[in-house]
Amino acid sequence: MIERVAELSGALEAERVRGRVVGLVPTMGALHDGHLSLVERSAAECDTTCITVFVNPLQFGPGEDLGAYPRALEDDLRRAAGAGAGLAFAPPVEEMYPGPVMTTVRVVPLADVLEGEHRPGHLDGVATVVAKLFAMAGRCRAYFGEKDWQQLVLVERMAADLSFPVEVVGCPIVRDLDGLALSSRNAYLAPDEREAAPVLFRALRAGMATVMAGEDDPAAVVDLVGSIITAEPLAQLDSVALVEPRTLAPATTVRGELRLLAAARFGRARLIDNLGLYGNAMMGT
Repeated sequence: MIERVAELSGALEAERVRGRVVGLVPTMGALHDGHLSLVERSAAECDTTCITVFVNPLQFGPGEDLGAYPRALEDDLRRAAGAGAGLAFAPPVEEMYPGPVMTTVRVVPLADVLEGEHRPGHLDGVATVVAKLFAMAGRCRAYFGEKDWQQLVLVERMAADLSFPVEVVGCPIVRDLDGLALSSRNAYLAPDEREAAPVLFRALRAGMATVMAGEDDPAAVVDLVGSIITAEPLAQLDSVALVEPRTLAPATTVRGELRLLAAARFGRARLIDNLGLYGNAMMGT
């Protein structure tokens, strides 16, 4: 385990000097099988895999769960090593932010829509910490899950715009047997909320099914998904959107590649999920 930026940069540069390909898996810890699938993918494609474990305060707004966010570093390190990680970067906050943060990274308009509307500043915090990690890591492949679709698109664009020597790799969502997308925040769910939470995936699947049946009105698809989530008493709907996958602009027709996204609260857990659509076919689950 590495805690210092200089040590991380030196260790990864030494790997590259030896001709080894470096894989990077940025996380906030509380690792689940979705995270581990990223580590396993990196380990299969790269010579050296480094996982980062850092609960980034910049991406939490007032009243959000920074203090309560699950932390289990010792278990995270054990599980990451078992999945193929050779290095772990787990810095203290003062190492990542040694003084007041006067520079942030903002990706517009990608940071202003969807999650940006519901969590102002959140995606600026994500872009800033990922930019710092890319600068520290140097040339590498960086692995992100598709569950946070907006984050993945934003990171891809940020890396391209700022000319980071990083290949951003998106990886499929990992789900529980009942369809619930794995998330560290699932730990917040009470038993009845956990039973209700798969409604997100069921609603998205219903949206996909209506597209396959010929629905070509984006508003009708969005309304259907929202109505299914709203019908669940323990779900408080935040948003549903059908968007162009790379620009996140609202879809004007149900044609070509699209992304269907939903967010809802179950007690103190705010969960997100999405599906990719192309014409009348689902891209991935």
